[in-house]
Amino acid sequence: MLVMLAFTALNCNKKLEEHPKTVFTVDFFKSPSGIQSAVTTLYSGMRYVYGPEPSLAITVMGTDEFTGGDQVLISTGGQYVRSFALYGGPSPIQPSDGSLLNMWNTVFSLINLANGVVNIAPEVAAMPENDRTTAIAEARFLRGLYYLNLVGQFGAVPVDLGSGDLEFNQTPYPGFNILIDGSKEGVLKKDFDAMIEDFTFASQNLPDQRPSNAFRLSKAAAFMMLARTYTFKGYNEALKESSDFQNAYAAAMEVINNQSKYGVALQQNFADVNRQGTDYNSEILYSVERIPGDLNSNEVPNSTNTAGKGNNASIVFAPDYTVATGVKGQKAPGAARQALYGRPYRRFAPTLWLLNTCFADKENDSRFDGSFRTMWYTVEEGKDGNPINYGDTAFVIAMTNTEANALLAKNPPYKVVTPSEIWTAQNKNPQNIYPYLKKFADSTKNNYNDVVDGRPFKVAKFSEVYLLAAEACLQGAGGGAGEAAELINVLKKRAAFREGLSSGEIDDRYDAIKVSASDITLDFILDERSRELCGESIRFIDLAMRHKLVSRVQAFNPDASPYIQPFNEKRPIPQSQLDAVTEKNPAYQNTGYNQ
Repeated sequence: MLVMLAFTALNCNKKLEEHPKTVFTVDFFKSPSGIQSAVTTLYSGMRYVYGPEPSLAITVMGTDEFTGGDQVLISTGGQYVRSFALYGGPSPIQPSDGSLLNMWNTVFSLINLANGVVNIAPEVAAMPENDRTTAIAEARFLRGLYYLNLVGQFGAVPVDLGSGDLEFNQTPYPGFNILIDGSKEGVLKKDFDAMIEDFTFASQNLPDQRPSNAFRLSKAAAFMMLARTYTFKGYNEALKESSDFQNAYAAAMEVINNQSKYGVALQQNFADVNRQGTDYNSEILYSVERIPGDLNSNEVPNSTNTAGKGNNASIVFAPDYTVATGVKGQKAPGAARQALYGRPYRRFAPTLWLLNTCFADKENDSRFDGSFRTMWYTVEEGKDGNPINYGDTAFVIAMTNTEANALLAKNPPYKVVTPSEIWTAQNKNPQNIYPYLKKFADSTKNNYNDVVDGRPFKVAKFSEVYLLAAEACLQGAGGGAGEAAELINVLKKRAAFREGLSSGEIDDRYDAIKVSASDITLDFILDERSRELCGESIRFIDLAMRHKLVSRVQAFNPDASPYIQPFNEKRPIPQSQLDAVTEKNPAYQNTGYNQ
């Protein structure tokens, strides 16, 4: 310490001369390259929102679709996601929960950057007009999507970050503009107005089609998000207007009726929508991109990163397939860790409702098989009399007792996991086995123990456009429930397709699952959304914004049903945010979290 003080004394009278090599100021954005760099950053920032374990936890866990895997319930794993699986009990959701921060702590700076692009780009005279318009449209779409995620989780959030509504703020701001006259409703109206205006501008000014091998934004994605936003607004008692569902219908039908113009189409085979190697197919309107095998370009510090910008989707849905026991009580040979099957992180386990009720018809409807893995294969030879050979079945999950009995009657050399052995948080079966949501599977990871992958994370799909249009019809737009059934049946017809079936066989399967106007209810549409979109980082928001979260969790998720309460439709405002503002006000916190 004395040496340090002496050094300081010797140097305190010397003038510090700095020679910075790189300095970024606001002037950097007043150039074409600066604007484009800012837009690139806005795209990159979406990696915080789609793919990391914390962001998946707050969008997937504790819904009717997914409960906690066994790692969520023990102290050595899942500590950041446990409360979002169960809501209460020993680990209720707290304002200090880390899973909230991956999104909250990053998104507002990105929104402010988007404000900067929108404010500054019109002044960049050297930028070609078409490039400027596209850049502003991209920034406004991404700003709208950032807000849509925040509003879906937290309710009202500030549109004034210190310099006025949607204005670029350049100075530290100690306030928190979440109230108008003591209420959040006025701010929430500003949120929805801003999102609708942003997505409308984007739908008018983005390119008609995205590139075939990249996820630059296009009009189809903007129309879809505009329809989603109007739909959410239509369920808000304080803000809804009679035109909301008609506006949602118009935005969705614009894409459905002009598929060639916008370069979109449903895949013939549902399994191809999410199959690895088909990530840029015509059904995907927008995904958050990563680069396979390139941690540095994906802005991930290491291969074990489960926060920040890493995509963890390929491993968090994986059961512990390595513990399944084969014949004679032996471990199934080859049921070892493989990149294709994901490191068995056991965070998100499908509810029995999702497996058995939502996907009840697994023969006529291909979407269960197109979404889940129920069979694992060996990667080594059998030992000690176990007759399994390389490439044979290691074990299979039977989804019904009939299927299990039929397999067991053949005295197979592999393990058959019966329905009673499928793990849930309640029964805590020791094998921790359940069907693996394979939509995100990535066989190209550098190491099978890597927890991050390089596949794009799907955010907007053409199939959802049909679902949104059908929902708007149910709520009085378009042709009503009759047209809603027609729109849903487009997806049903696709779901009936399987490779190798004749057209007659496909028609027979379609006849078994098609719907009529009398079948269409909001709960039915939510079921259909699960069949198309389960696990895709939207379910909590889907249920909360439609005020169906509590009723459906209580009905279909017995692990969370004892604890969930109506105030859980909104997440708590992070405590670190409330601690950072100068003025303390209990009204800033969402109801139920002020203990």
